[in-house]
Amino acid sequence: MSASDLTHARLLESATELFYAQGIAATGVDKVVARAGVSKPTLYAHFRSKDELVAAVLERRHGERVATLDAWVRAHADSPRERLLAVFDWLATWHASGEGERGCAFVNAAAEVAGPDHPAREVARRHKRWMREYLAGLADEAGFCDPKRLGSDLMLLVDGANARVTVDGDLDAATDARRLAAMVLDAHQPQCA
Repeated sequence: MSASDLTHARLLESATELFYAQGIAATGVDKVVARAGVSKPTLYAHFRSKDELVAAVLERRHGERVATLDAWVRAHADSPRERLLAVFDWLATWHASGEGERGCAFVNAAAEVAGPDHPAREVARRHKRWMREYLAGLADEAGFCDPKRLGSDLMLLVDGANARVTVDGDLDAATDARRLAAMVLDAHQPQCA
């Protein structure tokens, strides 16, 4: 890895931690460069603006989620129906680990950035769409007749659990959402033959 690549990675790591822990508006680029151990001109050589940095942080988070969620779910659940519920087990584990103690970084960012055309908002929309499609794919594997609708319903529970963590600090929210998800799965019966 080149020195430039290492600097880029350090900037992303620093911004990821600071934006999530302290908020985007409360975290100026001075804090990011101090944490990364680089100068402002170095930051701007890698990212043209703070907005671009915020979008890059969310892209990084999205890539990590895409790379790890399905592997975790499949390692922790054998049946297709249980995989749908395992998403909530993963969410509970993530919240409890401290990495998710402020809820969903994508929702948090969308709430903080101005305007519907902000580059970070587009990344957040794309991530949420991916997550709904991922849940719909699991529902399809489980044989549900309307997997797209079920994926959307379960996504509401994921977002609700994240909101409760963000607002109330309720680290049991994903466990509650899992219980409700089981009811939603039952309500989406019968399954297609």
